[in-house]
Amino acid sequence: AFRYGFRVGLDAVWEEHPREPPGPAEAQAPAGAETGGRSSRHPWTCSQARLKKVFWGVAVVVCVCASWAGSTQLAKQTFKKFDAPFTLTWFATNWNFLFFPLYYAGHVCQSTEKQSVKQRYRECCRFFGDNGLTLKVFFTKAAPFGVLWTLTNYLYLYAIKKINTTDVSVLFCCNKAFVFLLSWTVLRDRFMGVRIVAAILAIAGIVMMTYADGFHSHSVIGIALVVGSASTSALYKVLFKLLLGSAKFGEAALFLSILGVFNILFITCIPVVLYFTKVEYWNSFDDIPWGNLCGFSVLLLTFNIVLNFGIAVTYPTLMSLGIVLSVPVNAVVDHYTSQIVFNGVRVIAIIIIGLGFLLLLLPEEWDVWLIKLLTRLKVRKKEEAAEGGADLGSGPQGRSRRARPSFAR
Repeated sequence: AFRYGFRVGLDAVWEEHPREPPGPAEAQAPAGAETGGRSSRHPWTCSQARLKKVFWGVAVVVCVCASWAGSTQLAKQTFKKFDAPFTLTWFATNWNFLFFPLYYAGHVCQSTEKQSVKQRYRECCRFFGDNGLTLKVFFTKAAPFGVLWTLTNYLYLYAIKKINTTDVSVLFCCNKAFVFLLSWTVLRDRFMGVRIVAAILAIAGIVMMTYADGFHSHSVIGIALVVGSASTSALYKVLFKLLLGSAKFGEAALFLSILGVFNILFITCIPVVLYFTKVEYWNSFDDIPWGNLCGFSVLLLTFNIVLNFGIAVTYPTLMSLGIVLSVPVNAVVDHYTSQIVFNGVRVIAIIIIGLGFLLLLLPEEWDVWLIKLLTRLKVRKKEEAAEGGADLGSGPQGRSRRARPSFAR
């Protein structure tokens, strides 16, 4: 759930819900209802719906930005007292078990046709096939994603130990470029030149970010860890789309809860081994900053919930903007809490990676929309020029010329 590691991924998880068919009033509206005057119902209803969606979008952006930046900064503070990135990853991933219970609670509160937990579970299990969630499906379709999930999060947290949170957060934005490259080669998605440019910008930003610290071994290792985390998260998303397709809200919640169960059953042994081998060791459980661990896990869970279910109330692009906005938030915090130096190379690298991330948010038909927009503007300009010429011809001088008597004999 760090962005694509701690979440299933917007494009890979959610399928677009079809638009509801028009109601009787809308279907029977006369064709010329808007020609005689402005409709008093449709424009207001449309603008009100869009205004509501934008309002929720702003709230989601703020929540995504705050939870993501807060969890990143809190992880940095946790490592000052508790130097155990894998144990922190394991502890936070266990909280994924709460996804399906929280989803079912929302279903009970909002749905008119309430189902029991067993009925809802069986319906969501259809996502895995006709036989539901069998032991074979668990090990073939859930376990690999659990491994990728843990690896992505561990590499990300370990990178936070090595370098500052600003560099980590901005470099992880490159995972969207990696997703496009993998989708283009593996899933045979549509080729888009603008996304190739975005991928080139992301790679250039990685090189410049490494150059900003002078290619020191400490920073190079940290940057390599972030790039590895971004790569595994991209592989996670592409494999999810390849093997499982897209999931609805309940199906995605169940899948994330299953990852939490996998983490509890099969990953728990690793922190135990690390503890007894003193790779990640602490003297007593009283020395563990439980407040930081629980706060980090709660912020991360909030981030995942908003990012996975926020699409129900707003646009996916706005939620992605929340991730980008977390970069300047982390930069401001690092400026006052650490000794980070924002030289020209680092600032340019941040801008280049951010620009590449924004280019990747463009829809596939962006060029068609741009051509239509330019065509409309050109037609409107011609119409305004024609109206201006007509008004000029009907002015006082034009009327005087037309009214002047002819003296031809």
